Amino acid sequence: MNTTGVASVGGIRLHYTRAGSGPLVVLLHGWPQTSLCWAPVLGRLAAGHTVVAPDLRGYGLSDKPATGYDKRRMAADLAELVGSLGFERASVVGHDRGARVAHRWALDRPDQVERLAVLDIVPTREMFRRLDASVGSAYWHWLFHLQPDLPERLVGRDVRGYLEYFFERWTYNRHGLPAEAVDAYVRAFSRPGALRAGFDDYRAHEEDLALDDADAAAGRRLTMPVLALWGSAGLPARLPTLEIWREYAEDVRGFEIAECGHFIAEERPDALVAHLRDFLPGGAPAT
Repeated sequence: MNTTGVASVGGIRLHYTRAGSGPLVVLLHGWPQTSLCWAPVLGRLAAGHTVVAPDLRGYGLSDKPATGYDKRRMAADLAELVGSLGFERASVVGHDRGARVAHRWALDRPDQVERLAVLDIVPTREMFRRLDASVGSAYWHWLFHLQPDLPERLVGRDVRGYLEYFFERWTYNRHGLPAEAVDAYVRAFSRPGALRAGFDDYRAHEEDLALDDADAAAGRRLTMPVLALWGSAGLPARLPTLEIWREYAEDVRGFEIAECGHFIAEERPDALVAHLRDFLPGGAPAT
């Protein structure tokens, strides 16, 4: 049975869904989505774990403040959330922007993040380092989203049309996501402040890259087990994703998921659950 709650962390309120009991697993969504993206897998993971899926700062039903979208602050929100729920450690699964928050969380608080799964990304620093014509054509939306004010003005005139562009082109079968999920995401990003907050997530790139560069210069790497998953038709499939993650972590395994685009939890939930079942500590196997 799923329950919902709101926690006060970092001066804001985070909305979350919770299910199950056992070792804690935190699921972090990306853009242009909310915690709803985990619906196809949350119940099965909750068979042997406490599963918490929050709406990140600025997304869904969480608050949308004017500041705080650097990944260190967003990760601190989640660290406080875990503590407020009575847990000391968590395994973290992050997709898209949520995986970037999860990466920073694991770097900043390795004592709290027990295991880390990153879905369909390479590290932010590495993406910018490899920004050639091929990567630029795939990640054009980054450069658009980080512009001040303009994305809100243009996207705000047709939120559905803009989001559906990604849901169609970033899925393997090109049928997009289920209509009820798309409707929910359109409603979420039509709320006051939601577009701006989502774009501010991207606009924090200078702060995020400065932290990433400092970690790289210091030789700081992820020390917990890391699982990297990417879709065969996702953007990271164009890159040597597993080799890249091995430069950033000491213990990495990785797999490409066949016939899958960017939205792994919704396109290939069975494959995702199988990989996470083998990776996550404790609890009964998910079925």
